[in-house]
Amino acid sequence: MSGEIHNHLLRMLPAESRDNLMRSMHEVPLERGQTIDQENHPVRHVHLVNRGYISMIKRMHDGRSVEVGGVGIEGMTAPITTLGRQSSSILDTVVQIPGSAFRIERWTFQQELDRDPVLRQAVTDYVRFLFNQVAQTAACNRLHSTIRRCSRWLLVAHDNALSDKFTLTHEFLALMLGGQRAGVSMAAHRLKEAGLIAYVRSVITILDREGLEAAACECYRATRDEQRHLYRRRDPA
Repeated sequence: MSGEIHNHLLRMLPAESRDNLMRSMHEVPLERGQTIDQENHPVRHVHLVNRGYISMIKRMHDGRSVEVGGVGIEGMTAPITTLGRQSSSILDTVVQIPGSAFRIERWTFQQELDRDPVLRQAVTDYVRFLFNQVAQTAACNRLHSTIRRCSRWLLVAHDNALSDKFTLTHEFLALMLGGQRAGVSMAAHRLKEAGLIAYVRSVITILDREGLEAAACECYRATRDEQRHLYRRRDPA
């Protein structure tokens, strides 16, 4: 952890708003498989991801799980905190790509939202983007092939790992894609044969970013373009 700010939400805030918020935050590591929040459990902290990726997961009664959205360096966990005094998470959130985040106590964050209208507007805009991302993911899981969705997710992982190389198991990838491990393994193998990625002992290396973008479904570009629009203002950092 370097202390450098990569989180887009923090970077786009005016210096005064960002500095006030940072005084109540500290950077913490994100470990792969770490549970940040649990469904129907109290939210104690808000995490603004600085490097890495946290999945928003819906678990079914039969034990199956699927990713319905995610949080990378563009945003924050626990969006429920922006809707008032709600204190319980509505989904499980689990770290898939390790890294770090700036953590702040939920009550302190809510007080900052109440006090600073600029911060509140920025967070509200981000939550709108997040809800759109959830809708895009739902459509993607229903309509697009496994290999296109796999390419999309690897691009998202690449963006947020801030590295060409990161650790990812087939089990986690299957969870993200809502598919069977065998199908996901076949998709990853095809991408490897095409020379787009290397895959050795759960370590993925992105070899051909442009080729992977060409292989991905439209959802990656749609979400990326919306994110760029969200943070279109000049970076004040």
